[in-house]
Amino acid sequence: MGSIYRRKTRNGRSGAVFWVKYYVNGLPVRESTRTGKEGEARRFLKEREGRVVTGQPILPRADRIGYEEIARDLREHYQATGARNLKEAETRLHHLDRFFQGRRVAVLSQADATAYVLKRQRGVAANSTINRELAVLTRMLRLAYETSKLVRIPVIRKRKENAPRQGFFEREQYEAVRRRLRPDLQTALAIGYTYGWRMQSEVLALERRQVDLDSGTLRLDPGTTKNDGGRVVYLTPELKALLAAQLDRVERLSRQTRQIIPYLFPHLTGRRAGTKRRDFRKAWTTACEKAGVPGMLRHDLRRTAVRNMVNSGVPERVAMKVTGHKTRSVFDRYHIVSPGDLQDVARRLAGTFQGTQRHSEVAARPLNSDNPSTRP
Repeated sequence: MGSIYRRKTRNGRSGAVFWVKYYVNGLPVRESTRTGKEGEARRFLKEREGRVVTGQPILPRADRIGYEEIARDLREHYQATGARNLKEAETRLHHLDRFFQGRRVAVLSQADATAYVLKRQRGVAANSTINRELAVLTRMLRLAYETSKLVRIPVIRKRKENAPRQGFFEREQYEAVRRRLRPDLQTALAIGYTYGWRMQSEVLALERRQVDLDSGTLRLDPGTTKNDGGRVVYLTPELKALLAAQLDRVERLSRQTRQIIPYLFPHLTGRRAGTKRRDFRKAWTTACEKAGVPGMLRHDLRRTAVRNMVNSGVPERVAMKVTGHKTRSVFDRYHIVSPGDLQDVARRLAGTFQGTQRHSEVAARPLNSDNPSTRP
């Protein structure tokens, strides 16, 4: 049987806050209720005794855990396990930190998540972006629960996302845009169009050592991609010629500037010549407008590469290896189906209809005793 009491202060007076005493496995546990109201203190004691009876864990600090503590735990978890790219995680945590800092975790609810969503929507964030941030928050809360810093995990509902973009490059559109770019960027574009690699983080980040013209391969090192997996692809004749020309450009620049240039796509002119090229958004936008396809995204090349490979008969699992997709969700999102599958549907339906037609013709044919084929 538990009890509530007030502790004596140094001057012998009773303290303002009630304390409780209850037993866990026969051992006494004393805990402050942090309230001077007797009714609240008794409810606190009953809650603790109820958890003991039902075998639930006692979390003395649960109501004092702040957001900053569980956010730090999540960062340490990502760093220790490598379960997520820290740089990418920080882009999600940045907005969560600004909104939830100073809040106690025990009282977080769906109402707080809704308030966060509304704030992010006012900042013109897409629902898909907000959902990724809410997923990080949910993972954070689950980790706190697993480490006994949270009694329960609040329900956090995600928002409905817009339908995925369906942008694809037809061959003539791709060629029209490519012609309007510089030769080195044409080569970068060809890699994205052929293999579906991410332009900014994978193609432009390539180094010369990752090209092997003798074996005809191009590789991405493990740990440098979004999902940390390495990739090796064999070059098409067109890409092999384009990469050979690009290596010659970089080598000439290296001799002119008398510096070692490790990058495959450095700046070739101007004061930044020889430095790593990180983007070409302006050149891309201009090329698309002149080609008559304004608004197209470089990520459309990634979708197009998947579609082209599947349409060419490349198995889905092989296409995923080339592009770096870990799950086949890309095929579901963009409704990519191979022509072979569609042709198979047509063949199956044709067989079904033909069989039904033959059966109907026999059933409808009148019996004729003079015709041996119709005799029973």
